[in-house]
Amino acid sequence: MSDAFFDTLQPAPVVASFTEPAAALARVAALYDAQRDFLVRRFRAFAEGESLSQHVRAFYPYVEIATKSAARLDNRVAYGFLATPGTYRTSLTRPDLFADYYLEQFELLLRHHGGTLSVGLSHRPIPIHFALGPDSHIEGALDQARLATVGENFDLPDLAGLDDSIPNGAYLVPAAERQPLAFFTASRVDLSLQRLRHYTATSPEHFQSFVLFTNYQFYVDEFVRMGHDLMRRDDADGDYIAFVEPGDVEMLKGGAEPTGTRPPRLPQMPAYHLKRADGSGTTLVNIGVGPSNAKTITDHLAVLRPHAWLMLGHCAGLRDTQKLGDYVLAHAYARDDHVLDDVLPTWVPLPALAEVQQALEQAVAHVTGLEGYALKAVMRTGTVATVDDRNWELKEQHELIRRFNLSRAIALDMESATIAANGYRFRVPYGTLLCVSDKPMHGHLKLPGMADQFYRERVDQHLAIGLHALEILRRSGLDQLHSRKLRSFAETAFR
Repeated sequence: MSDAFFDTLQPAPVVASFTEPAAALARVAALYDAQRDFLVRRFRAFAEGESLSQHVRAFYPYVEIATKSAARLDNRVAYGFLATPGTYRTSLTRPDLFADYYLEQFELLLRHHGGTLSVGLSHRPIPIHFALGPDSHIEGALDQARLATVGENFDLPDLAGLDDSIPNGAYLVPAAERQPLAFFTASRVDLSLQRLRHYTATSPEHFQSFVLFTNYQFYVDEFVRMGHDLMRRDDADGDYIAFVEPGDVEMLKGGAEPTGTRPPRLPQMPAYHLKRADGSGTTLVNIGVGPSNAKTITDHLAVLRPHAWLMLGHCAGLRDTQKLGDYVLAHAYARDDHVLDDVLPTWVPLPALAEVQQALEQAVAHVTGLEGYALKAVMRTGTVATVDDRNWELKEQHELIRRFNLSRAIALDMESATIAANGYRFRVPYGTLLCVSDKPMHGHLKLPGMADQFYRERVDQHLAIGLHALEILRRSGLDQLHSRKLRSFAETAFR
């Protein structure tokens, strides 16, 4: 197909080289904005009835760096460098959303390797759905006849550029060719940004870099109450500037009337955001029950490159010595959830991350007022088994006991191992602190009356522990938090 067939933004910009990270970022932003605006203008003309004589195409910008030698640097550094000589490139999107992240990666590359960053237009087309963004719906803007010809006039999302072969370690290219500079292509990022909006009913720009997952509405209710209280109080932590609920309903510090529109019904996995100006606040997502939801939300949250995510949920206690309300700090996972077996086989160990484990233990001690040996009375560290069958209790008991004995499991749930596995897969620090809500193997089943009373008594404390653990991680510094244990021997430079 000849170039004449395409209606592209002309003249095509030349590749520019930069030694200043901010200048490189400005160039990326200028290219992206121009390409996206061009695509949106042409689509609007098409939607208004204009006949297009050529296929309209716009492209994602890229950043590239070439080095003839590997960086010699502090061996404690986990990211921001190229392990081997070569030429590395990645396509980029939404520089307005990722400006701080991109700037950090650019600064690290130039600091560790010197030279220049080259910025130009990639050969990856911007799909029209991603150019229009999550608030525009092609189906609603066109009649059926014109809707049928969208693919003839504009680029549609191409699954070939949306896979996770890079983070999965399945992306292999000859050494002489360009190597990937980041885990995700621009189109993969754009897809996840749209999916996040769909599943959580909040815009990606509200998500914070420290994330809590829960599987119960009780935690959400308490988080919302706390968020509203912080926004109304003048003496509250001044670092928090806003609280956002589904529908982008945003309450600013000072108690002003919220903006935004509440959705007519809650989405599949509603998200709530206690925001800080630098994005280092806390996001809480109610993922509901099951490993499929846990995988779905972490698949998409990973493109935002959070600094940590933690699971706060309830579990079945498997040991007779455990009491209802006891805490379980997972240091290993028995993975019977199955949703990631094809990309992360169960023989791959999920290491406990010391920084996260210590933060969670310190948080339990701080909130409960217990330390040392006394802390063991309310918290146990051990293996958590994650299953994909909510009715696991109905299986043959002898086989269950054998599996739990072999794995040394002390608790069972349906989400924790999935969240840890995707944290490992996407290099996001992870951790799990569960609360024993039932003991089916010892006659204590989760029944409505008992569960309601238990939740009311324990939720506030459990949530406070999770929030305090994130605060410890936030203060520890990113160099301390991002572990080399999550990085392979053939890594991308971008975090």
